Amino acid sequence: MQFPAAQIALLVTGKVEGDPNAAVGSFGKIEEASSGQLTFFANPKYEDYLYSTNASIIIINDAYELKQPVNATLIRVPDAYTAFATLLGKYQEIMQQQLVGVQQPSYIAGTASCGDNVFIGAFAYLGENVKLGSNTKIFPNAYIGDNVTIGDNSTIHPGVKIYHDCQVGSHVIIHAGTVIGSDGFGFAPQADGTLKKVPQIGNVVIEDNVEIGANATIDRATMGSTLIKSGAKLDNLIQIAHNVEVGNYTVIAAQAGVSGSTKIGNSVLIGGQAGLAGHLQVADGSKINAQSGLGKSLKTPGSSVTGSPAYDYNKAIRSQSMARNLPELEKRIQELEALVKQLMDEKIQS
Repeated sequence: MQFPAAQIALLVTGKVEGDPNAAVGSFGKIEEASSGQLTFFANPKYEDYLYSTNASIIIINDAYELKQPVNATLIRVPDAYTAFATLLGKYQEIMQQQLVGVQQPSYIAGTASCGDNVFIGAFAYLGENVKLGSNTKIFPNAYIGDNVTIGDNSTIHPGVKIYHDCQVGSHVIIHAGTVIGSDGFGFAPQADGTLKKVPQIGNVVIEDNVEIGANATIDRATMGSTLIKSGAKLDNLIQIAHNVEVGNYTVIAAQAGVSGSTKIGNSVLIGGQAGLAGHLQVADGSKINAQSGLGKSLKTPGSSVTGSPAYDYNKAIRSQSMARNLPELEKRIQELEALVKQLMDEKIQS
């Protein structure tokens, strides 16, 4: 399938410089792209490749001024990175539109219902009263438990497990191996030292336009719902405990863990391997650096913290700067001590 530059420019609201009939059928990185491929240029570090790439079409920022001629056809846009991401999304959408129907063997309960143009891969399981929206794709070996609802245009990748009663919105992507709705980690200590399991009777609610990476786990609520709000993006290997709330457009990087009942605000950034204790409040726009250990609430919007235990980012940077100067400070203190001793000796002698 070939797409001419003029058609691509219409999709990204861009302007063509060069041959509007130049056609591409795939994508490539600017340093590796060959003839017939489309690439983009947004990072100045790759400027040399702009003039040497073999790509047929390059998406480029309006504001960029060429320093020498290029062989490729250019498509000028306000933001090349965003335009390229839009094109990748359109391409993926076209490819997935070809996936329609039910592969066998698979199990679909008699009470389950599916919208139009649904794809259900081999060995998938759909339980009682499952509801799938239109254009949703369920890839092989996925498990969809009883009473689960999944909205329109969502993608459930291979091996995903969605336990009973959970709700998944529209335009949601859940990557391979992720488990949604497993029991929260709740045990009541007994007088004899044993632990009694607390039944987890809530569910997980994932709103629209959420993406969850591979091998993540989101536990069901003890009561009520564990909530992933619209637009949130979760990386691979993340643990979200029972009754947690993740706000709109919050981003959590790989291997982070959030303990039970913590409420994370909107547009929060959480770095990889960060750990959040339970029952905390994290204000909108906060930034938690990688490997930070957050043990108390962040109540001021836009807070930035780092370290374990986590504390103010700017103070941490100043502390690190001072720590690097400790050898010199020690030397100065020793010199001052020697000077004080000398002055004291002179005073005694006089």
